[in-house]
Order: sequence, then C-alpha cells, then structure tokens
Amino acid sequence: MFNFKLSVAKDLYKCLLKLSSDIQLTENDLLSMFEYPPDSSLGDIAFPCFKLSKILRKAPPVIAKELSEVFSSDVISKAEAVNGYLNIFVSNEYLIKNVLFEIENKKDKYGSDLSGKGKVAVFDYSSPNVAKPFHIGHLGTTVIGHSLKKLHEFQGYDCVGINYLGDWGTQFGKLIVAYNMWGNKERIEKNGVDELVSLYVKFHNEAELDNELNQKARNEFTKLEHGDETNIALWKWFVDISLKEYQKTYKQLGIEFDSYKGESFYTDKMPEQVQKLRDLGLLKLDEGASIVDLSKYNMPPCLILKKDGSTLYPTRDIAAAVYRKNTYDFDKCIYVTAAGQSLHFAQWFKVVELMGYDWYDKLVHVPYGTVSINGEKLATRTGNVILLKDLFSTAIEKVNEIISEKNPNLENKEDVAEAVGVGSVVFYYLYNNRIKDINFVMSDALSFEGNTGPYAQYTYARTCGILEKAKDVNWQNSEPIITTNDEAELLKVLSKFNEAVNGAIKDYEPSIITRYIIDICSIFNKFYHNCNIITADDDKIKCSRIRLVNATKIVLGTAFGLICMKKTEKI
Repeated sequence: MFNFKLSVAKDLYKCLLKLSSDIQLTENDLLSMFEYPPDSSLGDIAFPCFKLSKILRKAPPVIAKELSEVFSSDVISKAEAVNGYLNIFVSNEYLIKNVLFEIENKKDKYGSDLSGKGKVAVFDYSSPNVAKPFHIGHLGTTVIGHSLKKLHEFQGYDCVGINYLGDWGTQFGKLIVAYNMWGNKERIEKNGVDELVSLYVKFHNEAELDNELNQKARNEFTKLEHGDETNIALWKWFVDISLKEYQKTYKQLGIEFDSYKGESFYTDKMPEQVQKLRDLGLLKLDEGASIVDLSKYNMPPCLILKKDGSTLYPTRDIAAAVYRKNTYDFDKCIYVTAAGQSLHFAQWFKVVELMGYDWYDKLVHVPYGTVSINGEKLATRTGNVILLKDLFSTAIEKVNEIISEKNPNLENKEDVAEAVGVGSVVFYYLYNNRIKDINFVMSDALSFEGNTGPYAQYTYARTCGILEKAKDVNWQNSEPIITTNDEAELLKVLSKFNEAVNGAIKDYEPSIITRYIIDICSIFNKFYHNCNIITADDDKIKCSRIRLVNATKIVLGTAFGLICMKKTEKI
C-alpha cells in the first residue's frame, strides 16, 4: 500500500497546485499525512484536509469537496469527500498489477525495499549467563533480538549477531567453590547445566548459613582473573558444557550467531578505556570507587571501577562497544535486554558520548518487559525457574497429542509438532508490544483459535493444501480478475507487508509483524469461507483465486521467517 500512497501523493500534489500555486508542502509531506480509515467502506486511504485549511483559507469540508471533484489518478477507482477527509479507493487493476504480480515476481523478496543496503547493524541479544539455565526469562531477548536481526537482513542490512555470554564474574568463584566442595565430574558430564545450577543453588543456601563461603568465592574469582591454571580449566569446562546445552535450544529456534564473544573477551580491552576516561578528566573518586559523575544529566554516577580496582558491567560494555565499532564499523549497534537495565544503558551510552566517540548515537537499547508463569517471577538462586527446553518440550508434547487426535496419519508428525509447539511459544511472546509484562499461559499459546501461532500456522498449511489440490489446474498462466470484495481485501492486506516491515524496524517492534500475520490470516480465512476456490464454476475465477492463495502463502511464509517461526505445510 505504500507504493499506492506514493502514486496518490504525486497526483494529489499536482491537483493541489491547481488550487493554489503556493501550498508550501511537498509530495513527501502529503505522503506522511495519509491515514488508514477505521472502516474500509470509508476508503483504503484517507487524506485529512485540516492542515490545508490555513494555506487555502477554506474550511476542510470545502477543500475535500473541491478535491473530490477534480482529483483523478490511474491507481484509484474513486475519491469521496466526507467530513473534511478525502477518502480514496484503490482500483482493482492496481491491486492486480502492482500487488499480485509483484508478489508472484519477487516471491520471498516481496516486501523488501533494500533500504538497509550498504549499512551494518550489530545485534547483542540472548546472552545467557554461563552455567545457569536457559529459562523463559531469556525468551524475550532471544526471539526479539533474532527477529530484529531477520527484519534488518530482509531490508538489506549486513547484520552481525552477537551472543554476549555472561562468562565472567564472581558467580564463577561461587561455582568453583561449590564444585570443589560438593561437585562430581561424572554427574556434571551427564546432567550438564542442570547439575551446575544445583551446585549454584546449593552454594547460596549454604552461604546463608556460612558467610565465609562468599569470601572464598571472591578469592577463587580473583585467582581466575590472575590466570590460575586450575580455575581457568574449570571455567572453560563450565562454558563448554553450557554452550552445548544452549545450542539445542537455538537449533529449535533456527538461530545461529556470528560471535560468541562474552564478557571475558574484553578483560584486556578495558584498561585502555579506563585510561582514556582518566586522561579526559572524567573519572572521579567516590568513597574509593572510580565513577563518572552524571548528575548534570539527571542520572546517578556510572561506576567504572570498584574500590579494589576491579571492573564492572559499564566498563566491559564500553570496551565491547569500542571493539565492535572498530571491528564491524556499524551503522547501529542494538542491545536487546530487559527494561530493568534501561538506566544502565542510558548511563554508559552517555559516558561513550562524553568520551568523544562520535558514534555514540548509533547505540540503541531495545528494552522489553518481564515474563512470569502464573504470575510468579523467576529466580535462579532459589531454583524457581521454568527452563526453556522444558517449556518447548511441554508445548511439543501437547501439540503432538492434538495432532494424534485430529490427524493421526500425518506425515512427519514429530517435526510438525516441534514446529507448531515451539512456534506457538514464540508467537505468544511476540504478539504483544515488547515493553509489556507477560504472564505466560500455555493453554492460550497452544490454541488453534484466536490470535495464536497455531492458528497462523494452520492458515499457512491451508494455503498449501489448496495449492496441492490445484496442482493439475493451469492457474499460473491465467488472466487474473477480482470479482468480490473479499478478493480485493485480501490483496489490500498483502500490499501492506512492506509498511509492516519498515514499521517493525523503525520501532524495533516485532509485534507489528506478528499482528500483521493475524490480519492476513483473518482476511484470508474470510475469503476462504466466502469464496469457492477449487470448486468455482468459472475457470477464470477459479484460477484467479488460486493465484490469490499462492500470493498469501508467499507473504505468510516470508513473515513467519521474520519472527523465528517455521512453516508447516501440513498439520
């Protein structure tokens, strides 16, 4: 629909010049003013004439009426004046030539305008803490981050996905102490991260009774920082075990990273940035700690070094950002983390600016809300977590039960169950605005009715089923026509794909795509129920409708890929 609006804006501009040679607006100004009416009976797009009232010195209804009488364009069927708006209707010819044909020609590239070509976007997401479970709390950063990466790739950006592993810090001192006191190598090799988590939880339980354990943990981490061979070997082992576990979940989601450089990678890169802060006179001592005073910017101080000289998260993040700029020369570097870290990012982004790095404004924090299960928050220390692998396993099992009941002879049943089960969790999470807190309810996520992943995947499978039935019909070479409003409405929603993609990138909001998918499914299923497709009496109408089904399949399939959801040709 963007191209339609662009064409209308050009013709409308010419029309306005006839009413006034000095309208002081450009075609792009007009383009930005278009609105989508709440009801399709009021037009496909509407132009509000209120902003022209002062320029033309006429009431908006008068301007709208005058425009309706003289406005013409090859891409519209009619234009009507209603309460100060010029309501514009797209022509069926335009929908066929500029939407249907374009989808068929571009296929899975339809919707992409390559607006990011020649630009580099770096994405920092997922980033679980090593030796801790990959739980539902990590779902947000993982699927939001990867969806944003896929969206940018779709528009031509050269994208770099970084898994900034939490592989450094005092928690490893705790784990080393726990392993030395209670660990068993064979159990860890067998049970992986689950066993490491048990040790971590046991450490905190015991530390509540014996505070000396916390000092022992600090001592062990200090030894690790100074290159103690035994502790380094244990640390590497913990990292390897964790990565093997995480890779299983990433495989289910179809996610691959370009880099796994975690916090430890930047240990030797922080001193240079600390020295730069000193040289610039930005570091101040505050009760022994080194800080950057940000009171001038209405923020608490940014801590750079502890009293003992050890570094903190901002120190590592600054060093990492400098390394990434030097390595990838990014046009934007995007960090997908919980909203609770917003102040942290605002602080060190400001410090980067104060350090004189002219790319500070290329740093973007994309926050998201919390997730809970039945209203209960998650906490690793107490063991109150819902592991992502268990969540996916439960979803897959329940979908398998539904398939066994409704379509027991389905081929590749296990693969379909995994695609729908995992897809249902991802879709449920991405459906709402990312900043909203989510209370995950499995039964809602797995429903085949309503605005859910299974409903969307079932709709895609429906398009595949229709095309399979139509394999002997020579529909590809037919002359398409539009005979009903349902057909036209389907093409109109498909025409909005590019706008949905650009909106999702602009707002860093994958839910725009998820909701767009539901819009397609809703209108397609209405078309499916109201219009005979394979059984249409007229061959020309039959072939045209099959082409509409094929176009829907193409756009839906592409959109699925942008939100980490797999396509299922049969359910």
